[in-house]
Amino acid sequence: MLNLNTATAEELDTLSILRGHGFEVVRYREERGRFTSLRQLDEVPGLAGKTDGVEAHLTLA
Repeated sequence: MLNLNTATAEELDTLSILRGHGFEVVRYREERGRFTSLRQLDEVPGLAGKTDGVEAHLTLA
């Protein structure tokens, strides 16, 4: 399980649900601060509506 607030783009890209979007996730985090909810992934460009089941792979802790 990866921590959404500390994982690198490369680590995030290893998850099939986020493959190819790791850079965007990290950029979003750097611009807006730490994620407080996994639902915020829907705000990352290219991920809206594509994050169902992400809680099985990511944590905020």
